[in-house]
Amino acid sequence: MSTSPDDSNTGRKPSAVGRYLFLFLLGLVAGVVATVMIVRAIQARADRFPDSVMQVQQWHLGQLRSRVEENRCGATDLLPHLRALRTMSDDLEPAFPKLRDDKRFAQHASHLRATLDSALASPPLHCAGLGVTAKEIGDSCSACHRDFRG
Repeated sequence: MSTSPDDSNTGRKPSAVGRYLFLFLLGLVAGVVATVMIVRAIQARADRFPDSVMQVQQWHLGQLRSRVEENRCGATDLLPHLRALRTMSDDLEPAFPKLRDDKRFAQHASHLRATLDSALASPPLHCAGLGVTAKEIGDSCSACHRDFRG
């Protein structure tokens, strides 16, 4: 029989490194996909209401502060934000049901509502007054955050 160049390697087994590398990469990709799916499923079950209330209030307070910086302190510029803050302050206790029975939390929420009620009853007529009102609202928020955010 004649020996061809292709028959010279018949005694050696082909290397399995390529197959192992492929299976490793396939397992790695499957693990990453499964991890992402699990993390998203856990995130979907999370309650976003508390964070949403805080973010909306923070945005409206930021708008009041920016009105002072822009020197746009007319009633039409600030009353919508004060009303929105007051409306959102009614949602503090439902947003944090674990803190609902805590007297300090109830006092902080009540103080914030009183500050907002006062601001709505006699809205600031100039930017200096709005700056003071925004500071009072921010101080109410900060006092609660100091006690409960840690």
